[in-house]
Amino acid sequence: MLSPLSYSRNVVLVDDDSALRLALTFMLELDGFVVTALDSGEALLQAALPPAPVCLVLDQNMGGLTGLEALAALRAKNQTVPALLITSHPRASVRDAAAALGAIIVEKPLLGDSLNAAINAAMLA
Repeated sequence: MLSPLSYSRNVVLVDDDSALRLALTFMLELDGFVVTALDSGEALLQAALPPAPVCLVLDQNMGGLTGLEALAALRAKNQTVPALLITSHPRASVRDAAAALGAIIVEKPLLGDSLNAAINAAMLA
């Protein structure tokens, strides 16, 4: 049996804010994740996803495709990887759409280890 640290835990981070993307990549790599950082939902749809275990971390409010729109396009291609949606003050419609797509919402600001804990939980679910 493999220990949790004997395999790569892959995260695909999608955020159009370059400073936040860099900071989150740094934080997640410090926590042992292998991070693929992308700057748009469109880039996500063109990229090959890394091998499992993998978790998507999508910003909801991006120029171009929103996080939910990009996730919906992946789900339409039968991609069932775990997904987290990061956003501030999500409306009920965003919460409902995220639930329908099987995404967990992690609200900004990302305090403490809330993102890391949510990624680990999503990968184990």
